[in-house]
Amino acid sequence: MLSYQHIYHAGNLADVQKHALLAWVLDYLTRKDKPLTYLETHAGRGLYQMDAAEAVRTGEAAAGIQRVQRAKWFEADHPLERAISAVQDRHGAQAYPGSPLIATNLLRDQDSLHFAELHPQEHTALAMALSIYEAKAYRQDGYDLAQSLLPPTPRRGLMLIDPSYEVKSEYDRLPGIIAKLHRKWNVGVIAMWYPILTDDRHSAMISKLKSQDLPRTLCHEVRFDPVREGHRMVGSGMFVINAPYGLEDEASRLSDLFADL
Repeated sequence: MLSYQHIYHAGNLADVQKHALLAWVLDYLTRKDKPLTYLETHAGRGLYQMDAAEAVRTGEAAAGIQRVQRAKWFEADHPLERAISAVQDRHGAQAYPGSPLIATNLLRDQDSLHFAELHPQEHTALAMALSIYEAKAYRQDGYDLAQSLLPPTPRRGLMLIDPSYEVKSEYDRLPGIIAKLHRKWNVGVIAMWYPILTDDRHSAMISKLKSQDLPRTLCHEVRFDPVREGHRMVGSGMFVINAPYGLEDEASRLSDLFADL
């Protein structure tokens, strides 16, 4: 369960969808001059290089964010593009921010940021990537961390749940986990990413989440061709609770862009 390393997949089309929606929500939340809490349960290392051997081997960044940027999906003032530009200014033209560095580059000094990562090497890299920011990296199970921090101070904010789904039981567990987290933090935006695989194993999980009568939910899915022969991921999804006003429009814009790939 600790084998997954996102460096092989950073900047792929699933990241484009996930990070575009995440950046939009963070930008929306910071329009009010009120502090917020941001929490991630599965943070990864936070910073990736698209010319690293692992990324070049899979070709997923080339087929993902690099292709998207050539096609100019995002204007310079889009929050995802702003975060990427800030990270590349500091770390070089091949740098790509994971969600932790997207958050740290879009949030403010008044905000509270917490990142959980259990994999020892990934946690070490995460702590290094976050060392120049006011953010906390925990080598701890992300669900346990969330339970211990909720409800957070400040109470408004966002949680990203982004597991690797290496273990099939994750799909069965997540609806119950999310319901419990929402009960403890009923005002928080909770966003869960999930892969869409060729066997559609996510379908039962999403059906169960939709049956729980959670408030202001948005379920957004995009489909794309597998990046290489035999690759099972053919799409990407985000399920959002307490979705902010306007997120549906951004999701619809992304749907149109993915449909034209």
